[in-house]
Amino acid sequence: MSLKPPVVVTGASGLIAKHTIGELVRRGYSVRGTLRRMDKADDVRRAVASLGADPEKVSFVVADLVSDAGWDEAVAGTSVVLHIASPFPIKQPDDPDDVIRPARDGTLRVLKAATRAGVRRVVLTSSTVAIFYGRGLPVGHIYSEADFTDETRPDITPYIKSKTIAEKAAWQFVKSTPGAPELAVLNPGFVQGPALDADLSTSHELYRVMAQGVYPAAPRISFPIADVRDVAVAHVEAAFRPEAAGNRYLIGEGELGLYELGQIMARELPDLKSKVPKFELPDAAVRALSIVDKRMRTILPELGQRKDYTNAKALAGLGLTLRSGDEAAAAAVRSLRDLRLI
Repeated sequence: MSLKPPVVVTGASGLIAKHTIGELVRRGYSVRGTLRRMDKADDVRRAVASLGADPEKVSFVVADLVSDAGWDEAVAGTSVVLHIASPFPIKQPDDPDDVIRPARDGTLRVLKAATRAGVRRVVLTSSTVAIFYGRGLPVGHIYSEADFTDETRPDITPYIKSKTIAEKAAWQFVKSTPGAPELAVLNPGFVQGPALDADLSTSHELYRVMAQGVYPAAPRISFPIADVRDVAVAHVEAAFRPEAAGNRYLIGEGELGLYELGQIMARELPDLKSKVPKFELPDAAVRALSIVDKRMRTILPELGQRKDYTNAKALAGLGLTLRSGDEAAAAAVRSLRDLRLI
């Protein structure tokens, strides 16, 4: 019996990637992960083991989104690449290209290498932010995979631009390049669920900041929530379901605001009740604070917005059963306490 070729997972040290690697290995696949530095390899192996998967099934190659080096080696001999690596800064950079360039150019590097290697399918991790910021949409519009963000809008952040530009570049590449792989794209919301180690994602870092009592009040913003465990399953389903080729999938269940996330943390960890935000800030106050606090600039486009969306395509097309936003956030908070990080 011939062995299945390894599945390549880029950005292997990230939260989504580690959960996805665990899901792949539990299903009997071996994985080749890419890392910017090999010193992260043992951390990934420990995380994979904590998910009940065999870390011996995971190997690593050094490859960076901002360099051509390593990518041909990374994708050689595989038929499936899950391109999960992308910068997600908690503070917006002074130069938007600091986040846009690695997202766009890194995605194209992966696709070009995959084309050279004859890879069958690439699954790209995009985001709901590549869906939710169009122009001229009516009040009450229900967002779906048919919607694309307009990256020329002046009020969106470099991160939103980076995810949109990278995804659009990927679709254009596979459309215009002979021999390009099939492409499937996942657009998860604000990713919650259990952290695996102290190398925290931006979404988990939020709780650590809250637990310090830094913000007595929260901006009036909310997000669609995606549990990282469901996002991992979605990656594997998108990789191997024939009908996923050429499709985008919006992954989210419900919507929670920052104030509500703080309340969930207070419910799960009552000793932190005095630390979480006590009320929601008026929008004008947030805009004023953003002048001196760069973290606030990240959320300015979200102020006062609640976005109705449908996840019907992901449920039907990928066979998903999604955890609630409350369950995902509670799992995130409890994991950080178990890791003694809050």
